[in-house]
Amino acid sequence: MRVYLPSTLPLLAGVHAAKEIGPAPLTAHAVTPALREWYAGGDLEELEYAALSAAARGSLRLLAADPAAPRRRVVLAAEMPDDQVGWARGDAGVGSDDRALVALSAAVPWKRIASGHVDDADAAADIAAAADAVPAADAGDDDARFTVGGAEGHELLWYATQELPHLLA
Repeated sequence: MRVYLPSTLPLLAGVHAAKEIGPAPLTAHAVTPALREWYAGGDLEELEYAALSAAARGSLRLLAADPAAPRRRVVLAAEMPDDQVGWARGDAGVGSDDRALVALSAAVPWKRIASGHVDDADAAADIAAAADAVPAADAGDDDARFTVGGAEGHELLWYATQELPHLLA
């Protein structure tokens, strides 16, 4: 199953050095039954984009928690065995994103990472504003939600796994 893991550039450096994302349990996003039900008209590509977008919002939360991290969202896409992915639907503190929330019962080896999705450096100002606004947005502030939504106007760039180390240089 394809899963999307929120990250940051410093976390990506740690993953690259360790050659895995872990330890388990890990929170990720995927096309879940709840996401399919909510987005009934969407095809698989649209559903995967919704799961990727949920992981990108998770990356914003990681950036909010790490003011020293470069202001670029990072999402790692990985292929995991179905038996290592459990549905984590419920109150996970991520609002509507919980429709795509899954829990991984095992670490993700580097070889299972299919690609990385990262903001262009030109998006840094909008991503910084969105990361700063996340706590207020989560508390229900409409202006902060608008600012966080502005980050979604930036498409994440696709990187093959062999290109990811170049982002760290």
